[in-house]
Amino acid sequence: MLKDDLFIRGPKGMVPTPRAEQLADPIRVALGGLLRSLEPPHFDPSRATRTFRIAVDNYSAIVMVAPIVARSAKIAPGIRLDFRPSGTLDVPDMLDRSELDMALGRDAAKGERFSTKPLMRDSFVVVYRTGHPAAKSIFSAERLAPLTKLEISSAQFGAEFSVSSGAKPVAASVPFLSAAQVLATSDMVTILPAHVALDIVAHRELSFGTLAGKHRPIEVSMSWPRRLDNQPAHVWLRDTVETVIQGLERTKAK
Repeated sequence: MLKDDLFIRGPKGMVPTPRAEQLADPIRVALGGLLRSLEPPHFDPSRATRTFRIAVDNYSAIVMVAPIVARSAKIAPGIRLDFRPSGTLDVPDMLDRSELDMALGRDAAKGERFSTKPLMRDSFVVVYRTGHPAAKSIFSAERLAPLTKLEISSAQFGAEFSVSSGAKPVAASVPFLSAAQVLATSDMVTILPAHVALDIVAHRELSFGTLAGKHRPIEVSMSWPRRLDNQPAHVWLRDTVETVIQGLERTKAK
């Protein structure tokens, strides 16, 4: 019908031709639309069996993924959640190609073809070991400047606070998984979003104090293809994420 080869034999097996690669995207979108049109008008999460693919940035991976998985496992045991780090992905392109169902993070997908909803705003705090000689409930810029700083290399939280006038240079830069142990065994401090701090202090002898003054908070949103606005399964996914966020905000308030 196409009057062209779609696959040819290569050194390692059959490979697609340029014509096949050209057809792949529109066919993928068309099949996705067909599958959605055949879905029942109501989504029953307790009986559903499907996979949602979600891109997450570092903040969302630390703060949101675990409670989303826990809630989904409780009410939708047949649902599989496939979370992927967004830092190495072309998120808008993968949303367009139906390779992602949603993206969570600070950088919302731009364009009229995407829907976006703000989820939460998070302020920054100073994390330090319990018993730190400079422990304080509120840290001014002057009090923070002479303290030895720890930088989180894999997450890049609060970098703007390390370059303020008169601030002591960063003493070490470590991955997030190493940060808690370094902080607990030294007099270094680090600046993290409050929800990230709540997670890290729960497992070590660590405490945190707020930053004085006004600082731009982290703003997290969820983005998805607009064509999925009214798809029952996707509506359930978005409702699940929002319910989890509401729980996180209540925890922070306490």
